Amino acid sequence: MSTTEPELFPLAEGIHARIADDIPLIHAGVANDFIDSVTPTTAALLRWWFQDDARERRTANFHNGQRDAILAIIYAHEILESTSLKDLYDKVRREALLHNGMLGEVTSERHGYPKYAAKMATGTGKTWVLNALLIWQHLNNRADPTDPRFSSNFLIVAPGLIVYDRLLDSFLGTKGASERDFATSDIYAQRELFVPDDRRPALFSFLQTSVVTKKEIGSKVTGTGMIAITNWHLLAGVEDPDFLDDDEERILAPGEEIDVAAAIGSFFPLTPGTSTGNSLETLDRRFARGRPLDHLVGLSNLVVFNDEAHHVHQIANADETTDVEWQKSLSAIAEPKGRRFVQVDFSATPYNETGSGSKRRKKWFPHIVVDFPLFAAMRQGLVKSLALDKRTEIASLPLDFTAERDERNQIIGLSDGQRTMIRAGVKKLQILEQKFVETNEVKHPKLLIVTEDTKVSPFVEDFLRESGLSDDEFLRVDSGRKTELGPKEWEPMRERLFDIDRHSDPTVIISVLMLREGFDVNNICVIVPLRSSASGILLEQTIGRGLRLMWRGDEAIDELKLETRQRMQLHKAPTNYFDVLFVVEHPAFEGFYDDLVGTGVAVAVDDASDSTSATGDLETVELRDGYESYDFRVPAIIRDVEEELVRPSIDPLSLEVGKYPLDDLLAMIGTGDRFASHDLETGTQYGDFRVDGGVMTATGYNDYLSRITNRITEALGRTFVNTTQQYNRLSEFPILQTHKPLLLGWIDRYIRSRLFGRAFDPLDAENWRVLLLADVSKDIAGVFATALLESQQSVAVREAIVHHRLASEVSTITVRTSAAVAVTKCIYPKLRVPARGGGLERLFIEWADTDAAVEALLKIDEFRHDYLHRPYLKADGMPAQYSPDFLVRTAHEVYVVETKAQSALSDENVQRKKRAALAWCEQLNELAPEHRDDRLWHYVLLGESTARDWHSKGEQASRLLAFARLRRDNGPTDVPLFS
Repeated sequence: MSTTEPELFPLAEGIHARIADDIPLIHAGVANDFIDSVTPTTAALLRWWFQDDARERRTANFHNGQRDAILAIIYAHEILESTSLKDLYDKVRREALLHNGMLGEVTSERHGYPKYAAKMATGTGKTWVLNALLIWQHLNNRADPTDPRFSSNFLIVAPGLIVYDRLLDSFLGTKGASERDFATSDIYAQRELFVPDDRRPALFSFLQTSVVTKKEIGSKVTGTGMIAITNWHLLAGVEDPDFLDDDEERILAPGEEIDVAAAIGSFFPLTPGTSTGNSLETLDRRFARGRPLDHLVGLSNLVVFNDEAHHVHQIANADETTDVEWQKSLSAIAEPKGRRFVQVDFSATPYNETGSGSKRRKKWFPHIVVDFPLFAAMRQGLVKSLALDKRTEIASLPLDFTAERDERNQIIGLSDGQRTMIRAGVKKLQILEQKFVETNEVKHPKLLIVTEDTKVSPFVEDFLRESGLSDDEFLRVDSGRKTELGPKEWEPMRERLFDIDRHSDPTVIISVLMLREGFDVNNICVIVPLRSSASGILLEQTIGRGLRLMWRGDEAIDELKLETRQRMQLHKAPTNYFDVLFVVEHPAFEGFYDDLVGTGVAVAVDDASDSTSATGDLETVELRDGYESYDFRVPAIIRDVEEELVRPSIDPLSLEVGKYPLDDLLAMIGTGDRFASHDLETGTQYGDFRVDGGVMTATGYNDYLSRITNRITEALGRTFVNTTQQYNRLSEFPILQTHKPLLLGWIDRYIRSRLFGRAFDPLDAENWRVLLLADVSKDIAGVFATALLESQQSVAVREAIVHHRLASEVSTITVRTSAAVAVTKCIYPKLRVPARGGGLERLFIEWADTDAAVEALLKIDEFRHDYLHRPYLKADGMPAQYSPDFLVRTAHEVYVVETKAQSALSDENVQRKKRAALAWCEQLNELAPEHRDDRLWHYVLLGESTARDWHSKGEQASRLLAFARLRRDNGPTDVPLFS
């Protein structure tokens, strides 16, 4: 590495270089150095969070930036076992200590313990990363309390009351009429993502009994640990207005010099005083201030998470740096703990600014271990794209972007420049409102006006009234307004503010700095920054209020958003405004925008953009007149609660032979080395055996059979349900629990007599070792999960209840006009096809629509026609969901059609989807004719070359469907449904 060009983030770049090769292996579930180097508990979490099999079963997953942050911190702390920042540099990038005074910085006392910073762009889900790391720490500490790397004591520090309240919501759930509802907490609501099933009861018990608010630190008794949530004022020794209900309101900016008397009063609360100073009530309240710090100092171990950590560190003054007061408190808390104190900082802007004017520069935190910048988040579509609204009338004005003042420097009104900027913002908002509501009536774009002073805000209100807005259409939120209204009126306004996404009014929010952090709504689409600030941190935080995505989960809109990002990379203006954040130009923002425009994630637009359609060529298509003639009535079988399941019957000797020849496996694993068995799912070591050229004991082999049996039945149980609630309800009476001993015997017989196509004794010599290979276990699991699923098709039901779902339940769809296909025989007048690579779908729609034998057709919406999803088992035995492409109805048949490129037809999982759909059609055909409209259901897997060949010869689409429908040669029970 060059000594003249130091890395910007040496730890982040060094760690990423070390783990980059392991990341795809973690996704694929393949053995790798990272997984092999962590505890079994951590390995189980990583598989649950990142392995593709697990991700495909969920709708919510960590994105790449969140994944990289989690892996970087786990690597640094658990694998490298970092004990201090200097130790981490020595292990990752020792040469970086030679640059820019880094050696003196990282060896200072404030970095004498494990310390990591995650640089993540605003709106990219830092709280989810925090949650994951807390779970990682707690579960490992629970597994081994003596391991110094892990803790179950946590202190989560917020920069202010807004973020503090959001963190309480995240861990305790939102507050109802009387108490918080834990079911609405982030970790519980997203439990399918955060924690495996078997770890949930213990984790949820910990969360429900161990969360401590800032007023309870030092007084609330918890059991196995503590999650203390506070804002920085507690550690600074100065309370914010709501903390301990002080009579005198005081707001202190982070880094401001702390009043000596106030600081002494916070740490030594009982002092001689006047007549009121030593009243019992006053003394009791002051005494309470000493408890939190004493309690935190006295803990044997602690992990501190600093949210929005740009408030945390140093304030630069010329060439001198000093810690802010509350960072000194963290150092005091850390001192007796050594390596058992860990600090993790999260920020989109982890730097301090030094100098001024043209000499202003950023001094980045030295402990940044992961960098997920704003431009990367924009390129991946995780946040809104950015457009700088450069209007010619603004560009021609003098730079009067600050309010007008009189000779005494008192604010007397808005400047012409400010008025013009507000007009531009309101006009842009009106353009978005009209089009967005036409696309989705519950989407309400908002305008945020950031003023320079609380005294300016009332003038903004007056100007909006002059512009024709009613009082209901705007909301002023700043500290001055809070003082005006008082607590009783302020609280309802605050609730209204944080719920603005769901309501059409207010459309305009006016604020100074109060909404800088924690104001995490999705529908801010326009920002007018009247505040002139040279601070890059304040600037990025202002922009950050509008970055969160407004539009999610619509295929056509996602396609338009991708097109916008691609155009911006070419420095072209967007053709639509879905998830584009418009910022009306301000001279203080110019350099910031230039950087983003240069990276191709932002673009400047001018007056011509007013003629651009906010929704591009997106079109909302409603049901056509007379749609009933083209509707599909899909039978849904509700099985009676008194159903009787036929006892599963599997002949292990009739199952397929395993894929891997025994001799090859034995040659690969060799002999004589030590070997420890780990559970495939949890990574837990098990088995009563020793590997020293000796023999596996029967106990160890039985343990293996038990665990592989549990894995198979667990996978099978998940296949039949769509939600966690359904799974939990059904698992109370698991259909296969009674037959587990039977299944275990079948697996044992299969291993001994069929797996390798010859007799196999796992207890002979070292043969058993081949069973512990991941691919062999997956092969066994896949074969038996498939066979069990087949056996469950044989269900004796005393009575079945059938109801029907209509395709027209989805009353509107969105299409791109340029890519849509006009149709006649469909409930919708147009159908969506992909703008790229949709040639086969377009051909099939047009072909079927002109076929006289076709009565109706429908392109299934993968996201909205979810009741047409079909469960199936993947090749490795894991459950998944599959959505076919089309339904086509003729006089006597309904065809479920999947169109595929010819090269994809032989894919093993495509074949499994085929068999799952075929089984569904056969099940429907067993219903009484009146339940299926006197039609038979068939499945067609249509290859592209076949379709184009028949089409080119002038054949009818219906004739091809009748010819290509899947059928069984020897009846529905002779051929396995899954192989």
